Amino acid sequence: MEVKVYNKEGAEIDTISLSQAIFGIEPNSALVHQYVVNYLANQRQGTASSKGRSEVAGGGAKPWRQKGTGRARAGTNRSPIWKGGGIIFGPKPRSFFNKFPKRMKRAALLSAFSDKAQSERLRVVDDLSLDEIKTKTVRAILDKLGLEKKKCLIIDEGLNRNLALSVRNMHNVKYVRAPLANAYDLVNAEVLLMTRAGLGKVEEVFAS
Repeated sequence: MEVKVYNKEGAEIDTISLSQAIFGIEPNSALVHQYVVNYLANQRQGTASSKGRSEVAGGGAKPWRQKGTGRARAGTNRSPIWKGGGIIFGPKPRSFFNKFPKRMKRAALLSAFSDKAQSERLRVVDDLSLDEIKTKTVRAILDKLGLEKKKCLIIDEGLNRNLALSVRNMHNVKYVRAPLANAYDLVNAEVLLMTRAGLGKVEEVFAS
């Protein structure tokens, strides 16, 4: 499989062959879904907490005597059926972390890469180096590539600091280094934009 390579002006300058080991496999949507569910669960902090009846302040005295008032019996105003009382079966801090086998994680990532390539949602640009940190410059590049209204994931070889800082306030663009790519980011993006160096790094890291 071959894809076109563009420059920052949006002009086609070359074609490049994609690795079949990464971009030519049959996508496994069930495995990708399983990975995404696991990934999102592992992002949860699990810090939600509520107080039960034994933890709520107050409630030391019986609100009224047992008999003779005409009202229902009550032993404490911290009962869950009282306003301001404890919470029944409320949330407590817990961990949502689940392990995911490395081989399955890698297979999900390759499925996501292959799906992007086979559905023609992969763009390769020759270079995305910037002279300064400027969001306007990145917007102009994406506009020339026809991606200005797309939810875009940008993958470069290493730490492209100027690019990373230029896109951090763009709600529809995310930057990631090639070795740190994950299936969730790929699935969450409409279009995958890779630099030529980033593509080479992805093939170097994940093809073996």
